[in-house]
Amino acid sequence: MNTDSRSGTWRMLVAMALSGTIGLLVVESGQPPAVVVFFRCLIGGACLLGWLAWTRGWRPMSRRDLGWLVLGGAALVVNWLCLFSAYRTVSISVATVVYHTQPFMLVALAALFQGERIVAGRLPWLGLAMVGVVLSSGLEWGAGSAAPAWQGVALACTAAVLYAIVTLATQRLKHLPSAQIAAVQMGVGVLMLAPLALPLQAPLGARGLAAVAVLGAVHTAFMYTLMYAAFQRLSSQAVAALSFTYPAVALLVDLAWYHAVPSAGQWLGMALIVVAVVAHRLGWDLFKPRARGVRPA
Repeated sequence: MNTDSRSGTWRMLVAMALSGTIGLLVVESGQPPAVVVFFRCLIGGACLLGWLAWTRGWRPMSRRDLGWLVLGGAALVVNWLCLFSAYRTVSISVATVVYHTQPFMLVALAALFQGERIVAGRLPWLGLAMVGVVLSSGLEWGAGSAAPAWQGVALACTAAVLYAIVTLATQRLKHLPSAQIAAVQMGVGVLMLAPLALPLQAPLGARGLAAVAVLGAVHTAFMYTLMYAAFQRLSSQAVAALSFTYPAVALLVDLAWYHAVPSAGQWLGMALIVVAVVAHRLGWDLFKPRARGVRPA
C-alpha cells in the first residue's frame, strides 16, 4: 500500500465512522429536522468559509456554476430533511442502510436525464435491493402497524434519490474546490430553512446546542474535508468498499445506545441491500450478452 493509499484509507475510515454517528446527534438534539439542518448548514457553512478564507481557496463562479450549486444545495438540504425525519419512524440503522440504495438511484437518473446506458447484467442487483427495502421496513402483511415504518423507509428512499441529484449536479463543478461547493450549498440551506427554523419553537438547551455544533463543525466541515481528500487518493472500488463503515457504525450506535434490535426480516433486508450495492459498485454482472457471430466452443 503506497503513501497516498494509506492516507486516503484512514481519512475515508474516519469520515465514514463520523457519518455513522450523525443519526445519534440528530436524535439527541431533541429538535425538529428543519432546525437541525438549519444549524448544520449555518455552522458548517461558516467553518467552510473560514477555511476558504484562510487558504485563499475561493475561485470565481459563472452563472452556470451558481445554477448547479443552487440545485445541488436545495437537493442536499431536502435530502437531509427526509433522512432526519426517517429517524422518527424507523431505527437509525434501517434508515441508513435503505439510504445506501443511492447508487441505483444515481444510475436511473443518469439514464433518464443524461442518456447513460444501463448495464442489463446489473439490473438483478436493483431488484435484490428493492426486496431488501421491503424487508427492512418490517412490513407484516395485513398489519396496520407497519404504516409508520413504511413512511420512514419511503423518506430514506426519497433522500437517496435527492442525494443522487446532488451527485449529478456536483459532477458539473469539478473545476471548483470541494470546500467552496459545500460552503455555497450550506448557504443555500440557510436561506431555504431560515423561515422554517426561526424563531425556535423550543430553546436548544446545552445538549441540543452541543449536538448541532458538533454536527455542523465536525460532521460537516471537518468530515467533508476528510472525505473529499480521500476521494482524491483512493480508487472508486476502495471508496465503495470503505463507505460501508458508515452503516456498520450506525448499526453499532443503534444497538449500543438505543438497544434497537432489528427483527429477523429487517436483518435479512439490510443484508440484501448491502450485497446488492457492493455487487453493483464492483461491477458484477450476473449475465453478459454474447458477442454476435461467435459460437461457443
